[in-house]
Amino acid sequence: MPDDSIITYEKLYEVLRLEKYKKELQKLDLDFYKKVINYLEEKKSILKSQESKDSVFASQSISKTKRQLENTKMILKELYERREGKIIQMALFSSRTSEKSEETDALIDEELSFYKSLVNIFGKYKLGILENILNNKMPLIDKKEEKKSKTLKFLHPIPQFIGDDMQVYGPFEQEDIAVIPNRVSEILIKNNKAEEL
Repeated sequence: MPDDSIITYEKLYEVLRLEKYKKELQKLDLDFYKKVINYLEEKKSILKSQESKDSVFASQSISKTKRQLENTKMILKELYERREGKIIQMALFSSRTSEKSEETDALIDEELSFYKSLVNIFGKYKLGILENILNNKMPLIDKKEEKKSKTLKFLHPIPQFIGDDMQVYGPFEQEDIAVIPNRVSEILIKNNKAEEL
């Protein structure tokens, strides 16, 4: 990211511009999403304050702030989709060559988890399908293995914890998405802390 200070609309636009026009994945601050959420909350707070005022200038300000919020969300969506595409390509390359992509340094924690999951999935299917066919065997994918975890969206902040697989998970903020082992997933869903995607 060009600068590690506070996020502004202009900086978000610049981050997207670089992601669009550069082939390699651009490096973001590790707390990029946190800064983005702070920016969005600040804009919503400004909008709420503007809506409580009754003046001719307030309606213009309200309109401008709403437009900026909508544009910011469009920028974030496009930024996510562009990075997602690059991460998928990186994972595919890594699974085919058995080499870790040099660009993984540009991944933030949430993206690194996504990247590792994809490498595992691509590798598993390559072994189950291609390797079996090359050895004159029918393709075989272990479906039981696929059901060991669930993808969850967190509804509330959750502190760091250790799953029954002895892996450390979290901490998670509201709206975070993660792949969590089934047993822990069931507890989180049952207690309305997360929902399955």
